[in-house]
Formats: sequence, C-alpha cells, structure tokens
Amino acid sequence: MSEALERASRLRLMAFDVDGVLTDGTLYYTDAGAELKAFHTLDGLGLKLLQGAGLELALISGRRSSAVAARAANLGLARLYQGVEDKLAVFDRVRGELGLDAHACGFMGDDLPDLPVLARCGFAATVPEAPEPVRARVHYVSRTPGGRGAAREVCDFILRAQGAFDAAVARYLA
Repeated sequence: MSEALERASRLRLMAFDVDGVLTDGTLYYTDAGAELKAFHTLDGLGLKLLQGAGLELALISGRRSSAVAARAANLGLARLYQGVEDKLAVFDRVRGELGLDAHACGFMGDDLPDLPVLARCGFAATVPEAPEPVRARVHYVSRTPGGRGAAREVCDFILRAQGAFDAAVARYLA
C-alpha cells in the first residue's frame, strides 16, 4: 500500500479549504458588489459520500461568503469556519473536540496559508494549480483542477483507501 493510501485509510476527519479547492479560486463580483462562487456537483456528492462512510467533515476558509454558508447548509455540513486567519488553530480545535489525533485527520488546501495544517495533518492533499511549495509538501495532488472535481477525486481516494468505495457506489446501483 502506498504511503498516501495508508494515511488516507486512518482518516476520521477530512477538512477542506474552499477557494481554489471547492471552487476554481476565481472571485466573481456583481456591479452591486455581491460575491458569486461556482461549486461543482461532483465535489458535493464526494463530501456526502465521505459523510455516509462515517467521516466527520469541516470547511475551513480564510474568506467569508454567504455563498459558502449556503453551500455548506445545502450539503448538511455543520462544521463551517469562515474568516479564519489561523487555520491550524481551528483545525486543532476541531480535532480536539472530536478527540482525534492529527494522524486521523486530513486536509485539502491549495495555497501558502494552508501549509501549517497540511504539515500537521495525517493526510494532506492539494490541487494541481497549487504553488510548488504546497505541492511539494502533500501526500496527494489531484489530477483534477480545483472547483472541477478535485475534492471528489480526493474523496474517492479516501473511500478506496478505507475499503468503502464499492459500498458507496452500490447505493446507486438498484
């Protein structure tokens, strides 16, 4: 088993950055100043599949957005942290609340502010567009771009590592 698969097999919590991971990182503003974000349905189902397999989920974002709050609510994600300057402190607080060692926790981020969490967690993932210092320090780099199914790719990888992928798919084969 590869190191990345071994690490993913131990996960009980998977946290995700938002901009650049669950979105393509582009910020859209209307003339009225409203911010718009696009989320991919593949990523959303991937998060739901992880939940269905018993993993705890969290979104940890440096920005604040009502669109992110709406998406988290739509997916039934209770652990949403926005406007976070110190992502590592939030990550450590969440895993502490859940009574989890860092090795049982994963994180997917895409830029330099994510490095402290990526360095602490047991399974670190990123997108191909991430800067080299991020890509060099993770266990898994998705082939799929951020906001276009990268999170789903990582979710499927985790499910396979935990032997839960076939059961997740079987729910849809009737």
